[in-house]
Amino acid sequence: MQQKTMAVIGTGVIGNGWIARFLAGGHKVIAFDMDPNAEQKTSAFLENIWATLESYGMDENGSLENLHFTQDLKTAVEQADLIQENVPEREDVKKSVLKDVDAYAREGAIIASSTSGYMPSVLQEACDHHPERLIIAHPFNPVYLVPLVELAGGKQTDRSVLAEAKELYASLNMKPLVMSGEIDGHIGDRLMEAIWREGLHIVNDGVATTEEVDAAIVYGPGLRWALMGPFMTLHLAGGEKGMEHMLEQFGPALKLPWTKLVAPELTEELSQKLINGTNEQCGDTPIADLEARRDRFLIKLMALLEEEGFWPAEKLVRNG
Repeated sequence: MQQKTMAVIGTGVIGNGWIARFLAGGHKVIAFDMDPNAEQKTSAFLENIWATLESYGMDENGSLENLHFTQDLKTAVEQADLIQENVPEREDVKKSVLKDVDAYAREGAIIASSTSGYMPSVLQEACDHHPERLIIAHPFNPVYLVPLVELAGGKQTDRSVLAEAKELYASLNMKPLVMSGEIDGHIGDRLMEAIWREGLHIVNDGVATTEEVDAAIVYGPGLRWALMGPFMTLHLAGGEKGMEHMLEQFGPALKLPWTKLVAPELTEELSQKLINGTNEQCGDTPIADLEARRDRFLIKLMALLEEEGFWPAEKLVRNG
């Protein structure tokens, strides 16, 4: 794709991930953050992962020289083709920023929020000029490697904007999933939240440690989910009759009180179990080393997934 100018509003973990993804794709990036130390933090982050980006695959125009910082929002967005908003998950903060972005952005620019929870229709309420160009483009950490980005439009979204956004994110070596509708938390986060809540109960009740819960996913369903997701996993568990047999055999179990999806009270005792458990899992290994190990693994796993093919996702990416 022709080189474009991307504005990244907010340079925390997600914002910096987008900066890395955009730079690796060969685009120019204008970053906005009011933190006076933001540029230094971002530069250190990029220097640390640049070799990883190169090993994953980088556009010939990919360069750190394409990044520029500003503390003026209008300067950041007025020439941008895509504005990626990543400010804290507070409705009032997001709406305040998006109101100004909508006022300053040029005609034809796409405004995309990385929000993990809010529906696009809610955020569009802040746009006085062109609410039809605001969409959700929700990524997953680390943004510079994990390919899924959930795209959702609100009540006022022009569907052509979603089509254009899908093409743009696909050109960044991503797998854009265009949602048919909108819902709080989108798709991926709602599924992760369900597992997270059940995991909290298991730890809180003393059934297992954080390490044992993680192992139960890594060496069990997680292996199959990485290839085919939860529905196809259960379809194959039904043998020759697939999901039909699966529902006949295990459908009645849905009435049993196996899960507790209402989250437990996050007491001081439970908090300490989680903090102590994950600290013990890390041992003396620095977070930076754990992130590097995660990134190496993701690159290998994604290469294997591309080799094997994930037919439902590929169909969605082509036709969504």
